[in-house]
Amino acid sequence: MNATDRTPADLLAAALAADPGRPLVTFYDDATGERVELSVATFANWVAKTANLLQGDLSVEPGDRVALLLPAHWQTAVWLLACASVGAVADMAGNPAAADVVVSGPDTLEAARACRGERVALALRPLGGRFPEPPQGFLDYAVEVPGQGDRFSSPYAGESALIVAGAEYSGAEVVEKAVADAPALELTGPGSRLLSGLPYDTWEGLSAGLYAPLAGGGSVVLCRHLDRLDEEALARRIESEKVTAVRGLPRSA
Repeated sequence: MNATDRTPADLLAAALAADPGRPLVTFYDDATGERVELSVATFANWVAKTANLLQGDLSVEPGDRVALLLPAHWQTAVWLLACASVGAVADMAGNPAAADVVVSGPDTLEAARACRGERVALALRPLGGRFPEPPQGFLDYAVEVPGQGDRFSSPYAGESALIVAGAEYSGAEVVEKAVADAPALELTGPGSRLLSGLPYDTWEGLSAGLYAPLAGGGSVVLCRHLDRLDEEALARRIESEKVTAVRGLPRSA
């Protein structure tokens, strides 16, 4: 970590400058068979487009609260870094009624309607696909984001960057905690690959599933519905993905 790395957005910018081609997030959904691999550059491009959507179309300003009603997913990781880029507060599983903007997956749309501000829906379909029919009262993320700009040049070091499990962290605190977590998670630089089956509803899940790999110069194999994988298939994944550490395995594994 450099002295200028004050927010997760700063960490992403540093990773992009160092090695844009290295893997950052490899995502599996074992309910659908989806696998997506994003390099630092590809991930940063999604973050830039989403940050432009937040600041432009959704009129999000520094300090605004964005409730993320989303599971552990590569698109959730994108939204977390996009919020940090514009200085918004990413509130994981936050109260939509208290949020300026809500971002919902397909299973939480009814709860998300409590938000009086802008509402964005993610279908969470393979390859970032759109809803077959957009939910009424929501923007479809997969429709809105492709046309956004590929660069976002004004990261903002907000006082508050993240709320998860009732705890609130500034951007600097997120970076500090992620850097501290990386060695314990065996994230020691390029080549270190952490497989995480942890949900994104705790700091531990967010750190293992995004922030610590970013801070430690490694990458994450983020697995959703990992309990649907048998032990043999899990062992094959660990081998094929060159995993060096594992967190959040199902109890039966």
